[in-house]
Amino acid sequence: MVKRKKTEDILMNTDADDISMLAEIQTDTDDLSAIEFEKEIPIMPLRNMVMFPSVVMPVTIGRPSTLKLVNAAYKKKQAIAVVCQVQGDLDDPGFADLYHVGVIAKILRIFEMPGGNTTVIMQSNGPKIHLDNITKTIPYLKGTVTAINENNEEQDSDEFKALTDTCKDLTAKFIDVSEKLSPDTVFAIKNLDNPEILVNFISSNFPFTVEEKIELLKYDVLKERMYRLIQILNREVQLANIKQNIQIRTREDIDRQQREYFLQQQIKNIQDELGGGQEDEIDELRQKGQSKKWGKEVAALFEKELSKLERINSQSPDFNVQLTYLQTLLALPWESYTTDNLNIGNAEKTLNKDHYGLEKVKERILEHLAVLKLRGNMKSPIICLYGPPGVGKTSLGRSIASALKRKYVRMSLGGVHDEAEIRGHRKTYIGAMPGRIIKSLIKAESSNPVIILDEIDKLGSDHRGDPSSAMLEVLDPEQNNTFHDNYLDVDYDLSKVMFIATANNLGTIPPPLLDRMELIEVSGYITEEKVEIARRHLVPKELEANGIKKGYVKFSKQALEYIIENYTRESGVRELEKKINKIMRKIALQFARDGFEKVHEIKPDDVREYLGTPEYTRDKYQGNDYAGVVTGLAWTAVGGEILFVETSLSKGKGGKLTLTGNLGDVMKESAMLALEYIKAHTQLLNLKEDIFDNWNIHVHVPEGAIPKDGPSAGITMVTSLASALTQRKVKANLAMTGEITLRGKVLPVGGIKEKILAAKRAGIKDIILCEENRKNIEEIQAIYLEGLTFHYVNDIKEVLKLALTDEKVNGAIDFNITNQTNEEKK
Repeated sequence: MVKRKKTEDILMNTDADDISMLAEIQTDTDDLSAIEFEKEIPIMPLRNMVMFPSVVMPVTIGRPSTLKLVNAAYKKKQAIAVVCQVQGDLDDPGFADLYHVGVIAKILRIFEMPGGNTTVIMQSNGPKIHLDNITKTIPYLKGTVTAINENNEEQDSDEFKALTDTCKDLTAKFIDVSEKLSPDTVFAIKNLDNPEILVNFISSNFPFTVEEKIELLKYDVLKERMYRLIQILNREVQLANIKQNIQIRTREDIDRQQREYFLQQQIKNIQDELGGGQEDEIDELRQKGQSKKWGKEVAALFEKELSKLERINSQSPDFNVQLTYLQTLLALPWESYTTDNLNIGNAEKTLNKDHYGLEKVKERILEHLAVLKLRGNMKSPIICLYGPPGVGKTSLGRSIASALKRKYVRMSLGGVHDEAEIRGHRKTYIGAMPGRIIKSLIKAESSNPVIILDEIDKLGSDHRGDPSSAMLEVLDPEQNNTFHDNYLDVDYDLSKVMFIATANNLGTIPPPLLDRMELIEVSGYITEEKVEIARRHLVPKELEANGIKKGYVKFSKQALEYIIENYTRESGVRELEKKINKIMRKIALQFARDGFEKVHEIKPDDVREYLGTPEYTRDKYQGNDYAGVVTGLAWTAVGGEILFVETSLSKGKGGKLTLTGNLGDVMKESAMLALEYIKAHTQLLNLKEDIFDNWNIHVHVPEGAIPKDGPSAGITMVTSLASALTQRKVKANLAMTGEITLRGKVLPVGGIKEKILAAKRAGIKDIILCEENRKNIEEIQAIYLEGLTFHYVNDIKEVLKLALTDEKVNGAIDFNITNQTNEEKK
């Protein structure tokens, strides 16, 4: 007998995997055979497990009802009946779903296992039972059982000893050839001398089927159970031996195959060294060539070049040159096209998702899709997107490819100055290779990809040729269906390729090349558009790039506008992205220190804290208290700006004109034009004719460190001179832009959209423009024009009538007094 304390020590020091292998453990608890079977008893159903008498078994509890049963029985030290389910997947078995033979058991211990599971250690010391009926199902199964008395003969007979030894021997053999049982089990088997315990232990713990275990449990005579167990063990040992033999033969077969493979590789290497084995390589090339969709001309060329390869020794340097050429021919996607997605709605949705604004570009792409859909086939257009850096020209090409469901390839042409980069080298040269166009097609694996010709305006030229001239054939829809690459030495059809070029400056692109492309301007973004781009694209992108959870950082519209106005000066959004990234990095540092405790709402005051003192300031309207100060509108590469043209008068002979402010030649000419016009039309402003003889004129445009040029300040300078010479105030909150002629005509200028928005930001309310610029205003969305009044003019007289008021400025110069003093001096 093993006492309770010893039992608990064994259980506490035994792993869950080893508990099932424990032999009989008797305790000094109440004898389970003394159960009053006429009473109701808890019934514990097991899934795919059969418990035998005199065995300790661990069971993992899954059902809530079974867990209640176990806790109640363990607390009350109550015996339970353990039976097996017929079908293991039933959650609520009934009387008909259970095998009606089982055992009486008691709960020894309950373990809370890692992962939230519960494992119960049960011991069966009582008799077998027959399940008579189920009386209750809630909170767990209860029923009545009847004890089954086993007829165990004298176990000390020679027959029992022989049967016991046979069971042990077969068990040891089974464990030796089986992968399911631990070798340590043999020691547990050898220490069991009681035949009944041995049979029950093996029947309970060995991997027999549930049906066979139930069959063994039903035997009431121990000797019959032992004979049946020996039959099952014999069968399992034989099956295990057969499996082992199969595995050995399979392993030997695999080893033989591996040995043959290595030998074949060695033979191949030897053949390559000796010049043999090239026949297989040539046959492989010929088979690939037969599967290509190329025309008869190319097929004939391929066969000719392949025959030439057959005649070349593999040790010759020409062999690799010829082989590379043939492999390049095979790699090209001859007559292989992807199917265009001509769903206009899907394309429009894709373009709008990836890019905000750029309406003209999107409209042109949709037009191309519409024509392609109606006609079914057309030559792809050559589009050139030009505009300042950072406005999304390259990424727009990727969106076009995505909308069309075409392959996308980007070719960077910046710094390319060798014609062979475009058209390839003759294959007779050492290290010859095809040009970038052919390489891009091989990379795309399609003959109708979208190829982005990035930075086409930065193509160079030197003694190695002019690559821009080589691009003429590529970008001419009438010629590129027979594009000739020097390396291939055979025509290739590029007419299905959609070329999209990008450029920053059209002035550096040769006119013949420019003529072959359809120009689409991608102008700089206005502040309102930048805010939307930042909100929709840049902020989510930088959140992910800096590892910040979505929704934990939010930028207010005012904060984004504050960053754009005070920390960036660009047409695109690259610098804006950098500033947002800088803020994100600082917030990421806070999150790394403190954790994601709260949502950060970025406002203008927070921007100053993260980015420091503003780097740029924009000019604001300064009023009309001074004569000769007029607000003009200017376009810059980073957007529109307002500028002030200032004119001052000083007494002096000769009417000298001084121009300052880092003005370019065209702007200086505009100032001289303005002065000559006023001199020729003094009656228009009621000026005395001798005023120019007695006063020197100084015209200045502030921010002298910044170069300024262009004709658009013409009407501004006329108005500034007129205001200074008449000492009349200029209309409040007024700005203007336009070129003038010597006759006083007002000519249109460019950059209207950027100029208008700059005026609006500066607080301007009235704007004077040339009549021909009306069409530019009509293209701007109405939301950007709210609060502005436009005055369209054709002549400078209209400008002066609109701009000058009848009110004199404070401290105005009295030209009459000055003239009288001069006459008195005479």
